[in-house]
Amino acid sequence: MKLNELKPNEGAVTSGKRVGRGIGSGKGKTSGRGQKGQKARSGVSIKGFEGGQMPLYQRLPKRGFNNIFARDLVTVSLARIQEALDKKMIDAKGTIDEDTLVKARVIRRKKDGVRLLGTGELKTKVTLQLSGGATKSAIAAVEKAGGKVEIVEPAKKVAKEASEKKEAKKPAAKKAPAKKAAKKDDK
Repeated sequence: MKLNELKPNEGAVTSGKRVGRGIGSGKGKTSGRGQKGQKARSGVSIKGFEGGQMPLYQRLPKRGFNNIFARDLVTVSLARIQEALDKKMIDAKGTIDEDTLVKARVIRRKKDGVRLLGTGELKTKVTLQLSGGATKSAIAAVEKAGGKVEIVEPAKKVAKEASEKKEAKKPAAKKAPAKKAAKKDDK
C-alpha cells in the first residue's frame, strides 16, 4: 500500500446535503422546510402550545421536593486513599484533610465536604480529618489499621459562626449626646 492509495472506508465520508439549489435537486425552493409560517422559520416555539388552552404540563400537579439545605458531598473510598498512599501521593505521617486530598488529586474538589466510604481495604495507619463524615464500616476499617477519623465542621459553617462571633464582640455604637434646645428669652 502506498500513500496515494490510502482512502477512507466506503460510506465513511459523505458530502453534505445542498439545499436551495433548484427544484431538480429534490431540496430546492423551501429547502425541506415545508410551507409558510412559524414552522418554516428558525426559533419555533410551537411545541407544547395548545391553541391558548392551558397546556398539559401546566394542568398536571407539581410533584417532588428539592432540599435547598442539602449538602453536596464528594465521596472517597478507602481503596482510593490506599492507592494514593502506595503511590506516595499522600504522606501517611501527617493529618490527611480535604485540601490534602485535592492537592494529591485523589478528589477533584471538596464541594460541601468529603465523605469516607468503607469500600476497599486500608493497610496504612492514617489520621483523616473530614467534614462530610464517614460510614461505620469506613471508621471501623481505619481504626483496625491503627488510625483514626476526625469529623470537623464544614468550612462554610465555621466561617459563618466566626463572623457572628466577631459581630457579637464588637462594642455597641455610642449614641451622640442629645443637643439641648436653646431657650429663647422672651422680650
